[in-house]
Formats: sequence, structure tokens, C-alpha cells
Amino acid sequence: MVAVQLLFVIGLANGAPILAQNLLRDNWQYPVDCGRNFPDGRPLFGVSKTWRGIAAALVAATIGAVGVGLSAATGLWLGIGAMAGDLMSSFVKRRLGIAPSGMALGIDQVPEVLLPLLLVQHTVALTTSEIAAVTVLFLIIELLLSRVLYHLHIRKQPY
Repeated sequence: MVAVQLLFVIGLANGAPILAQNLLRDNWQYPVDCGRNFPDGRPLFGVSKTWRGIAAALVAATIGAVGVGLSAATGLWLGIGAMAGDLMSSFVKRRLGIAPSGMALGIDQVPEVLLPLLLVQHTVALTTSEIAAVTVLFLIIELLLSRVLYHLHIRKQPY
């Protein structure tokens, strides 16, 4: 049961920035990297990683956690972990020359689910096998949902 709750909250955290982008368009869109580049000349994260998205993820994860019976603190940590994982993914993708929203199987999904799970594993008593199962399930759901969101014109391109 806790695995489903965690999967739901992590999904909310990862989906909230996309929803915020669609609802708010260009309003409050400040890039996390402030437009700076890494020494390789590429952006640190890219323009699609915004403070608005991070704020939306943290709020959604916190509220979502309480909604499914987890503590607000657990939700906040899940949101922080999901966004840290998302930033790590973007950083790696920029180093590899992959454009924002470009497909990078595993790089896009695993840090966004694994990092938050590791942050709360002791709080919610997760086993290693539960962490592995939720990670694989998240990857599958993310790939399927990405196609649906693309066809609904919510996502710019599918994974």
C-alpha cells in the first residue's frame, strides 16, 4: 500500500511542473540555472527547468501526500527528491548534447523516482525490493503516460 502512495505522490511531483507550464504559460518562468552555462558551453539545466516548476512540484507533493495518508513532511521530501532527480537528469542530458524534452531512456525516469524513494526509505520503512519495484513501475507508467500526454498536446514530444 505504501508503495502505491509513494508512486502517486512522486507522479504528482513530476507532473506538477508540466501542469504549471500549461496553466501559467510564460508567467513566473525563471530558469533554475539563470541562463548560465557549464564550462562545456552548454546550459546547466536548460530553460525548461524553472523555479515555478519546482514550487509547483513541492506544493503538489506535499498536498498529495496528505491526501493519500502520508505526512506533509514525507510529501515535501518526495517532492524535493523528485526535483533534484529531475535536475540531475537534465544536467546529464545537457552534457550528452540531448535537447530539453529529448528522450533519454532511464536517465529521464530513474533519478526522478529513485532519489525521492531513497530520501524517505527509513521514514516509511521501504525495503530494497520495494524501491526496485516502484522504480520499475514508475518507468513503465512514465513511458505510457508520456505518449498519452503528447496526444493530448500537454507534452511537446513523447518519450
